[in-house]
Order: sequence, then structure tokens, then C-alpha cells
Amino acid sequence: MTPELAALSALGFLHFATIFVAQHFLTRDIGRDGNIGTRENLEAQLSPLTLRLRRATANFVENIGPFTLAILVVLMADKTSTLTAALAWGFVAARALYVPAYALQWVPGRSLIWLAGALCTLGLLIVGVI
Repeated sequence: MTPELAALSALGFLHFATIFVAQHFLTRDIGRDGNIGTRENLEAQLSPLTLRLRRATANFVENIGPFTLAILVVLMADKTSTLTAALAWGFVAARALYVPAYALQWVPGRSLIWLAGALCTLGLLIVGVI
């Protein structure tokens, strides 16, 4: 397995961990019965921390797609290198930091962490097409 695919796999596990943490806090706020219900008026029942974790999870979903495409471009173009491995793992590290940064309101750190991850994805795409 290439380092880039290993990073993509690690990102998948990290994404599931993010979902599980957000779900834990959701269950804490609304209980198990609320969790299996319709979830109408859900936002009004959630703590600020749970709301931030849910937004961090949504942001994770938004960023997985471009990263996955970038990895595919690099692999299909046969352009893997030490640089692409570092960029791929840099993105994973940024995502690992982003969730607690969002949950704990690290400002402006959260935005800088997001930018670092976005630049890693962009770097992968650039390497893949040049």
C-alpha cells in the first residue's frame, strides 16, 4: 500500500471516530430515545459543544471528497513521491487537529488548521497534474 493510500485509509478511520464522538455528545444531550426518534427541533436541544461537533463532522464530509480526488489523481498519474506522501499525511494531521479545534473554539487556530489541510489537498492536485 502506498503512503497516500495509507493516509486515505487513516482518514476513513478518523472520520468514523469523529462521527462516533459527535454521536456520543448527541446522545448525551437528547438521550437514547431521542436518538431513535424523528429528531424534530433537534438543534434547540443540543449543547453548544454538540452543535460544534456536528458542524465539524459536516466540514469533514465536505473536505473528504476533494482529498480523495487528489489522492486518486496522484495515484492514477503515477506521481507518488515523498512530497505526495507528506502532503497526504499532512492533510490527515490537519483533520485530526481540526475537530478538537472546532469543538474547543480555537480561534483563529481552527481556520489556520483548515487552511493547512486545504493547501495539502491543493498541493496533491498540482503534483498530480503537472
